[in-house]
Amino acid sequence: MTEEKQRILIVEDDLDIADMLNAYFTVQGYEVQRAESGETGLEACRAHLPGLIILDALLPDLDGYEVARRLRQNEEMLGIPIIFLNDDGECPELYHVLKPGLDGFLAKPFRVQDLRSLVTCAFQQTRQNLLAHPVTHLPQGNPVDERLGTCLGRMDWVILLISLVNLERFRTTYGDVMADDALRVVGRMIRDTMLASGGTQDFLGHLNATLFVLVTSPDRYASLRENIGSRLEQSLEYFYPIKDRRQYARKGMSLGLRMDVLQPADGIFTTLEALKDALLDRSQETI
Repeated sequence: MTEEKQRILIVEDDLDIADMLNAYFTVQGYEVQRAESGETGLEACRAHLPGLIILDALLPDLDGYEVARRLRQNEEMLGIPIIFLNDDGECPELYHVLKPGLDGFLAKPFRVQDLRSLVTCAFQQTRQNLLAHPVTHLPQGNPVDERLGTCLGRMDWVILLISLVNLERFRTTYGDVMADDALRVVGRMIRDTMLASGGTQDFLGHLNATLFVLVTSPDRYASLRENIGSRLEQSLEYFYPIKDRRQYARKGMSLGLRMDVLQPADGIFTTLEALKDALLDRSQETI
């Protein structure tokens, strides 16, 4: 089975530039769509979502910035990288306003090699985002599997499993935004504690949506566990509105911290599947 080509949409009314970019990126192995106005560019996005958009700032109907605004208002198109081409020779003020949702800017005339570099970086960033947890932006999936795989057949590792107890109850009561904020802050605090302790060789990621795994060394795990536990347990009540903190401070109802540990002494792990199964079993054991 051949790998699906990455799709680029070029929204450009200058036919010479559009022809040149079409030919260049087709030769580079991309699938190229073209549109000559803002409206046809939006229609092309709706019909076949591109992986990236090269967007002229000055179009005959809608300007490129209005096209970008409309794209960012559509949840399905929100994450598509956009690279702007501008005729003015300078980066306009409006670009700086929109920049958090954009991925590059080139003033005309430009070198096509520079545009290619922006395109390559944008696609690489998209791939990295797909491998990151959407809330905490920590690694998940293949990067976690690769790091866990380095533990197989070795004795110099310890894995901490960290999860929030009653997160789904919290989500039901307060909604997705507050629950995601809690998970995001917990992930950041674990990471900051790990790095502050000199853990440049440690690894933090997600085994599943709400379960953190921290791979460290035997000489570090005890102090890491103590420091993480102390820091998080002092902070959990602040995720609640002030009026509800006392009400949800009863055991079994409030957000809580659960930390488990797996190490080579717990078994011989020769496959990634066996190690991951052991981690999940350990995290689900009755407290």
